[in-house]
Amino acid sequence: MWKCSVCNFIFEGEDAPDKCPKCGAPKEKYSRLEEAAEQKIAGARENNHLLMTSIDLLDELEAIGERGTEINLDPWCLGYFTKLKEQAKLLKQTSLAEIEVHVKKDKWG
Repeated sequence: MWKCSVCNFIFEGEDAPDKCPKCGAPKEKYSRLEEAAEQKIAGARENNHLLMTSIDLLDELEAIGERGTEINLDPWCLGYFTKLKEQAKLLKQTSLAEIEVHVKKDKWG
């Protein structure tokens, strides 16, 4: 992996590109990342992918909760689906907040 010192673009390849695809900086502005930095980026990418996948699943659970409350079969089911909807929404907001923290700390990868 190579990192542009101008815009922090990460390029994956055997050699740095002749010109940065993001900002147009010349090849000389790239530096090769050390193995530890590459591993951190790989971990951040996987972690953020897991967060995004969980958000998609939580969207589905929130919709299930919504539909269950619309059906309103009985008080127990209504309580369950209401709680499912609320908890899914809260966990989704928490996941989005964590992704925002990663972006601000340059842990997006």
